[in-house]
Amino acid sequence: MRIVCASANPHKVEELARMLPSWVDLVARPSDIGDIDEDAPTLEGNAIIKAVEIANHASEWAIADDTGLEVAALNGEPGVRSARFAGEQATDAENRALLLAKLDGVTNRSARFRTVVALVSSKGDIHFVGGECAGTIAELESGAGGFGYDSLFIPADGDGRTFAEMTGPEKDAVSHRGRALAQIPDLLARIFGLPTP
Repeated sequence: MRIVCASANPHKVEELARMLPSWVDLVARPSDIGDIDEDAPTLEGNAIIKAVEIANHASEWAIADDTGLEVAALNGEPGVRSARFAGEQATDAENRALLLAKLDGVTNRSARFRTVVALVSSKGDIHFVGGECAGTIAELESGAGGFGYDSLFIPADGDGRTFAEMTGPEKDAVSHRGRALAQIPDLLARIFGLPTP
């Protein structure tokens, strides 16, 4: 089954491809689509915006996710603005630096990642799955893998390492995105009347 990926982030595309069932042919986002304004106030809204745009453009099923890091001591920030925490064109490094600065001297470093995945058809079908991962924000960056805030996030279900210190499969087993995408095979089976995997 062909599904077009709405994300322009190559790291996210790699994770999606790694976690989707082998019978899903994940197609890259069309190169002739420019930036998509992710201006919804919720993760769900942004996931829909991206998936609908791609599904309508490609006339196929599209998949999009939006992910937010919610830090308890910051009243849930950066949340839906996680990718733009330090500014509209902020780099991952700039976002991490701002997060560390805001948490300087803060003892409660609990946080969670939350992902919403939208699966949308060009005919208007919209389906959602979601996943969460609780954890803490480290005081220093650690690890060379991953992307985004991975070098700062220590998952509660892990062994004390950050996401960036884990292999891809290790991260997938406990991550917010892994938990969301684990529901995709059952969702596709229900949508298309296939045997449940």
